[in-house]
Amino acid sequence: MKQASVRYIVNDVDAAIGFYVGKLGFVEVMHPAPGFAMLSRGALRLLLSAPGATDLNGAPGGGGRALADGTLPVPGGWNRISLQVADVAAQAAGLQAAGVPLRSSVVQGVAGRQVLVEDPSGNLVELFEPILPPAAG
Repeated sequence: MKQASVRYIVNDVDAAIGFYVGKLGFVEVMHPAPGFAMLSRGALRLLLSAPGATDLNGAPGGGGRALADGTLPVPGGWNRISLQVADVAAQAAGLQAAGVPLRSSVVQGVAGRQVLVEDPSGNLVELFEPILPPAAG
């Protein structure tokens, strides 16, 4: 299966695994070190990296590595993955009841309805319910 990969910087890889696997239907592919995990959901591979993560030998490594000037990547921002769901209102209500922060209410867009939820590090996930057939992919 061909996959697209997205990397999210997260403060706590274990908490992120719990969120994505337990609440959004991802599957854990591997978690070889405390600062890194790979999850999948359909054709999406989600790479989770902690800022300043090291490899198994303690050396700086991976997507959480500091840049040459010492800058560490941080979670958050407005970029996001978008996951298609059948009923965005029901999904949002269930997540909110489970204590997942919603950054928006369910809103109607041009091609569908969406809500923005936050993972444990503040990264956005858009849940999208298409209403136009081409938007259903």
